[in-house]
Amino acid sequence: MIDNKVTWKQDRILSAHKGENPMVLVKMKSGFAVLGDTQFLPGYCVLLPSVKVDSLNDLNIKQRSEYLLDMSIIGDAINDVCKPKRINYSIYGNTDAFLHAHIFPRYDWEPEENIPKPVWLYAQEKWTDSRYLYSDDKHWVLKEKLKDKLNELIKQLY
Repeated sequence: MIDNKVTWKQDRILSAHKGENPMVLVKMKSGFAVLGDTQFLPGYCVLLPSVKVDSLNDLNIKQRSEYLLDMSIIGDAINDVCKPKRINYSIYGNTDAFLHAHIFPRYDWEPEENIPKPVWLYAQEKWTDSRYLYSDDKHWVLKEKLKDKLNELIKQLY
């Protein structure tokens, strides 16, 4: 028997459409705002597209515009809820070869040596250690605040 916690991760977009991805915050015009699996930078989110494509360039101009706007709206919600110093936006697709955008809050309290560097250069434990991985016990309130703010922003925009 396959554990459901594993199966939703095997296809995050399909599981979001099915209502089985527990990290989904809200459905947006272009896709799904989801909380990041790790929260060593509180508020880290990902934008999954509605349709699975390899890259941003596989979307038509209207879809790209909606996707990039939705990405910035997630940044607005993180700014309001988490009060970071800034927001970093990243689209790679090298490891998970499908379009998805990372929205990282960056904070003044981060170690000085990490502040000028991309988040990917943080120690491996930040990405895998259970102390930093999302859990309802530690992150439920944050998840609900982000969800509420996103719903408010979406209502204002659309």
